[in-house]
Amino acid sequence: MMFMPRRRLLQGALSLSAALAMPGLARAQAGGDAPSGPHSQAPLPYAFGANEAAIDARTMELHYRFHHGGQVAGLNRALRDHGQLAALPVDELMGKLGEVPEAIRTAVRNNGGGHVNHTMFWEIMGGAGGDPQGELAEAITRDFTDLATFRSRFNSAANGVFGSGWAFITVNREGRLALVTKGGQDSPLMDGQRVLMGNDVWEHAYYLRYQNRRAEYTEGWWKVLDWQKIGARYAAAKAGTLRV
Repeated sequence: MMFMPRRRLLQGALSLSAALAMPGLARAQAGGDAPSGPHSQAPLPYAFGANEAAIDARTMELHYRFHHGGQVAGLNRALRDHGQLAALPVDELMGKLGEVPEAIRTAVRNNGGGHVNHTMFWEIMGGAGGDPQGELAEAITRDFTDLATFRSRFNSAANGVFGSGWAFITVNREGRLALVTKGGQDSPLMDGQRVLMGNDVWEHAYYLRYQNRRAEYTEGWWKVLDWQKIGARYAAAKAGTLRV
């Protein structure tokens, strides 16, 4: 019997499962009909290859088009017969999961959480790394001692997530920062918190390049952060205008 290398097998499985689960999504990303419903996937603000310093273009394409795209389509399907819930902004919806009917709650939690998490994730990347500036840099020093400690603690948290999940930095209206981790596609929005930044440590976020070497991925990820965008999210959080 011939065995396919795990990398090729995973890549093929990702593409096939996405195509089977989401007919029409590939057409949507190419300019065809988008998945119907109140929620939509914002265009990626850079090319798939923009984060090559840490994430290869093929991973970015699969991740954005099929994983995130599938979650948007799944959220719309779950809300199809629930007009009042469908009318809520997605961040408000995530904060009201207890009011979502039990029959669709898991689908809304998983797909809605994936939607808000990935929307944030794409926004904060596409940069050249470096160091934060201004008020955000001051907040990091205040709440984490210094940038090196901040990065070390964040990486340790991300690497310590068992299985699939995320590491997040939350921010409140006073600008205070905190480090939290979540399993699956759960979001701090579900706890009434706002997210400054976060890293996706599901295997599909890094496996094609790094295989099981998650720590290499989390260390390299800092090279593609856009600190101006993260700084803008910090200012918006303090102003009460940060959404996802």
